Amino acid sequence: MKKTFVYICTALMLGLTACDERLDIQPQQSIDAAQALSTEQDLQSAIIGAYGQLGSGALFGTNFNLLAELQGSEGYITWRGTFVSFREVANKTMTFANAEAGRTWLTGYQAISTVNNVLANLSKSTNEATRKRIEGEARFIRGIVLFELVRYYALPWGATTGNSHPGLPLVLTPSNTVDQANTQVPRSTVAQTYAQVIDDLTKAVGLLPNDNGTRADKFAVLAFLSRVYLQQGDYAKALDAANQVIASGSYRLNPGVSAVFRNRNTSESIFELQQNDQNNAGTSNDGLTTFYASLPVDGSAVGRGDVQVNNAFVNSYAATDARRNELFYIGFKGTNRYYTAKFTDFGANIPIIRLAEMLLVRAECNLRLNSAVGASPAADLNAVRTRAGLAPIATPTLANVLQERQFELAFEGLRIHDLKRLRQSTGNYAWNSPSLVFPIPKREIDVNPALTQNEGY
Repeated sequence: MKKTFVYICTALMLGLTACDERLDIQPQQSIDAAQALSTEQDLQSAIIGAYGQLGSGALFGTNFNLLAELQGSEGYITWRGTFVSFREVANKTMTFANAEAGRTWLTGYQAISTVNNVLANLSKSTNEATRKRIEGEARFIRGIVLFELVRYYALPWGATTGNSHPGLPLVLTPSNTVDQANTQVPRSTVAQTYAQVIDDLTKAVGLLPNDNGTRADKFAVLAFLSRVYLQQGDYAKALDAANQVIASGSYRLNPGVSAVFRNRNTSESIFELQQNDQNNAGTSNDGLTTFYASLPVDGSAVGRGDVQVNNAFVNSYAATDARRNELFYIGFKGTNRYYTAKFTDFGANIPIIRLAEMLLVRAECNLRLNSAVGASPAADLNAVRTRAGLAPIATPTLANVLQERQFELAFEGLRIHDLKRLRQSTGNYAWNSPSLVFPIPKREIDVNPALTQNEGY
């Protein structure tokens, strides 16, 4: 992280010289970081590049989803792949050299570096509306990346009084020079890290339009804010954010449970990463379809079939549940081995947050607060259940809502985070076990002695 410079296809210019000035051509093979963002178009390009980083396998393209599922795998899924790094995550046997911990940290801070440079050069945009939108998207990206990283690389919210345990190094300014890159930034507390996440996202809400095409808009930010507040157990604020998304009227449940995973940018999708057959998280050794899918096609296979769904979990769905019948299948790796059908197309978009989640968040928070903001808990819960072909529950309990959340949002990157916020164990590992915290990569400790390593590494 300390040696990461601007990650928008730029680098510090090599100090090449020549006796003949005719050979001193600018630029040579790269652009000086200080000159890279000199126009509004440069800022636009940098933001597009940051979205590309979000979709990489190290972040939302694979790891921000898969690692959360593998960490809470007990009684749920089984890792059957050959990648040692993912097996270590599932078995809670990571070392400081774990490849997934290393690349997720590095790419996360590269994305943060990209938007830090955008935020430092906002004056290059002369159009106020455009400048606000660019700032809003930059803050959104930084906020959600910090949120995901702190949930993996720190003990969970509530692990200590005042959340004073180590969180993330908050690098909020560009690193365009060697001196800047060599600045040693210690880890802030988890409380301070969450405060920065909320600050970025709250400001982004006020900067972004209600509709920003396929990019982050006001309601995508509010949906993420709802996740942040829910992780903190701040149910009133989580409820308010989720209710604003639902009440906007911009989204509606798709008629079928599989539609959001088979089509692009459906009415249910609040934010999803845009991918296609040429530009995606990976088709051979990376990407959600690579690891989750186990589909035989024309004598060959789609996906590696590395993540097998435990039969007991499949059988916990009602026999009439459309999610059981449409979103699970027997894969090519042996008989009676189930796989999720949520990710079966390498070039498909990746839904990150959708309306069904917001309905379940509002139902949960209303139940906890004994309120009915926006709708009754029964109405929100039963909207999801009815879509799945299940009978409504007249007077739902909190357990009903949490169970429905597990059924509806399985394999979408929420598993371990829900277990931690609900203070539930996974196998023999308590919600606040150090074994469920990722190591800070050793290369980061070596170049930045101000960082403290997590317990056990």
